[in-house]
Amino acid sequence: MNPLGVLCFVAIVTAGSLASQSQDYIPKPAHWLKPTELEATPSLNELTFEQLENMPLEKGAKLMRKLYHLSQIDYSVSPNFVPSPSNVPVYIFNSKGEKETCNLNNYVDIAKEKPKFGEQEVTVFITGLPQSLEDVKKANTKLIQSYIQRYSKKPEAPQGEDQSKWENEKPVGGHLVVIDLGHAITNVERYATLNVKETGKMIGKTLAELEKESNVDLEDLHVIGQGIGANVAGAAGKAFKDITTHKLDRITALDPASQMAKDPKVLTGLSRGSAKFVDAIHTSALGMGTTRRVGDVDFFPNGPCQGVPGSRNAIDAQARATRLFAETVRPGNSRNFPAVEASSLKQYRNNDGYGKRTYMGIATHRDISGDYMLEVNAESPYGKRTPARKQKSYHGVHQTSYAKSNENY
Repeated sequence: MNPLGVLCFVAIVTAGSLASQSQDYIPKPAHWLKPTELEATPSLNELTFEQLENMPLEKGAKLMRKLYHLSQIDYSVSPNFVPSPSNVPVYIFNSKGEKETCNLNNYVDIAKEKPKFGEQEVTVFITGLPQSLEDVKKANTKLIQSYIQRYSKKPEAPQGEDQSKWENEKPVGGHLVVIDLGHAITNVERYATLNVKETGKMIGKTLAELEKESNVDLEDLHVIGQGIGANVAGAAGKAFKDITTHKLDRITALDPASQMAKDPKVLTGLSRGSAKFVDAIHTSALGMGTTRRVGDVDFFPNGPCQGVPGSRNAIDAQARATRLFAETVRPGNSRNFPAVEASSLKQYRNNDGYGKRTYMGIATHRDISGDYMLEVNAESPYGKRTPARKQKSYHGVHQTSYAKSNENY
């Protein structure tokens, strides 16, 4: 078992309380929770996202871990929620920041009619939390803005490199497709009972249609999942392979969630193998996220924690992964997060890692695997090991069209 995965469980359940239990024995909550604590724990239909957003980080993170472990005792939380495709909005952004609004039922037909769609990079972002939450809205907006900059601006030299060598580079060009699954996850109960497998199948089918209808090169198709949306992205990757017989090229998981509703006998959701390359950024591993290794490369900013520096609550902690990744997407910032392979933050700080290095984010090397540690800042720029650089203002013409067409974000 991944040693990082043990940390979260130990935080709730003492080793001694389970040492004498057989593998077939299912411990009752009263064996590891005081009666008063169990009574004070809200049910999934009583807790709201807004309450979590207003709770201090530590309190909210502990509550979500408690609810997760309670759900795993007898697998009492059933995966019975699958959103209707018509209730999942999809937004298609071009390099000018212009937005087309559709839904999961018809976005493929609309996308394939877009000028140059499929001829350049296509990024699909699956949200995992409702954008009615302020922390989620801010994080998602940052990611969208960063991709519009990536697709419209000339690349800039990474920190420390000669800019003159990049003068002849052209913008990457491309389209961003936002599958707003979070719009349908309107409360904590839906979040907990989401049928990741079936929802993933539904989205995976559309990705297969998108590849076929738009002739997008698989190497130019990058799927990004946020929170529980990352788990869904993994299931979509499996469905995509079942339909097309080949894998998605890359899935990036932005703080993949601890999946409450699942069949214990079936591996669902995200895992290494969901795509040719899977990378994950864990910013609330001891909160709404998971300590489980889910990819070829798993990054743990500031180690497995309830929330990285700057996180105000459990929602913000999960959304931080989106903010960090967004920073690397902006031209010139792809190497803001150098990381070292290590088993713990202490090992990283003592320069006692395994020697392998890479960058967290869009520039992650694909020839490595394992757990990687780094430290991040509480505020932007979040790259702790990269000198702060003045962020250029957003393109005026794109800002205008973006603002007019993107009121939902």
